[in-house]
Amino acid sequence: MNGKKILAKLDAYERLIRLDKPVGYMLLMWPTLWGLWIAGDGVPDIRLIFIFALGTVLMRSAGCAINDWADRDFDSAVKRTAMRPVASGEITGNEALWVGLVCALAAAVLLVPLSWSARFWAIPAIVIAAVYPFTKRFISIPQAILGIAFSMGIPMAFAAIRGEVPLVAFALMLANFFWVLAFDTEYAMVDRDDDIRIGIKTSAHFFGRFDVIAVAASYTLFLGLMAGIGAWQELGVLYYAGLALAAVLAVHHIMLIRGRDRMKCFAAFRSNNLLGMCVFTGVASDYLLRLKAWPQLN
Repeated sequence: MNGKKILAKLDAYERLIRLDKPVGYMLLMWPTLWGLWIAGDGVPDIRLIFIFALGTVLMRSAGCAINDWADRDFDSAVKRTAMRPVASGEITGNEALWVGLVCALAAAVLLVPLSWSARFWAIPAIVIAAVYPFTKRFISIPQAILGIAFSMGIPMAFAAIRGEVPLVAFALMLANFFWVLAFDTEYAMVDRDDDIRIGIKTSAHFFGRFDVIAVAASYTLFLGLMAGIGAWQELGVLYYAGLALAAVLAVHHIMLIRGRDRMKCFAAFRSNNLLGMCVFTGVASDYLLRLKAWPQLN
């Protein structure tokens, strides 16, 4: 294999695991960071931040590879996904499975320095990530499974730092579940017509003409639960400022998708990266302000 073919193959592998599309990684990263900061009272171990950040990238990469293998026949029938490496024939299905396996094994190695409690929570995280790509064939709202999959970093973060998973972690998981339901329904609205034609089940299809209302309700539940978690954890004004900015973005997303234009729905989906960052900035800055105030109080 000459140099050009090697570079072409590496480029196909990069697109297979979506390294060229970092928004998906960040949508998985933000709730994990929320969990790390709250579990660590604003000062999580830098080593844990590195482990969870790299683990997020590796597990999302593995999930993308498995997803493209599972959807190889469906993707070729959808204009937006027809040029994905497996669907277009740039790489084989077996290659995609091997890439997914290597990424998953690399992520598993990162569990070694973590507590047994964190390792325990990694088991359902891996199972759910592996099962999700197939759920769109028989579950009306596969986004619900994705919501769980994208929330598993939260209990792992608490288990790694505190050695247990308290109720606040489950509340944070529930809040994140509704955020995922909101942004992945926006994503599903992009391909609604193609998905209906080829028989793929999505929340956009399930909610039908109530899709925009469902997204708005999901954002409302997410923000309401996050506000309640802030009161529970006695977070302050900077936290709520972050939530306020997130709420402004959520309203903007609703305005974008109400006409159900494909490109605007996709823009709303992508903008959720900024929404997640606003929430994290609020969490981190509020804890930082509190830490700076402690010496004065003492």
